[in-house]
Amino acid sequence: MATGAQGRGRLTRSAEFDAVYRRGRSSASRHLVAYAFPSELAEVRLGVAVSRKVGNAVVRNRLKRQLREAFDAIEPQPSHLDVVLVARPGLDEAVETQGFAWLQTEISELVGKATAT
Repeated sequence: MATGAQGRGRLTRSAEFDAVYRRGRSSASRHLVAYAFPSELAEVRLGVAVSRKVGNAVVRNRLKRQLREAFDAIEPQPSHLDVVLVARPGLDEAVETQGFAWLQTEISELVGKATAT
């Protein structure tokens, strides 16, 4: 399993995404949806979903990279959690105009809302 700079794993299998969608809680904004589900693992695992509606392959891959980087920059980093971030159309323009710091704040707020009980 690939891990990031902070030891974060990735959700890679369809069944892992489905489990988070089905059993997790979600929080949404105009450009992004965050699903979160408590995990038995000590680490946080991130999955990123960007559909073709969002843009071509270059746009989708750039967004996935930006979403992973922004999630890694969240302080304090959550633990014992599986998170799926789903990009909605228009996210690439929003990141371009509002900046990377906005994306970090947006992800942090959505994950916080999805994990609140």
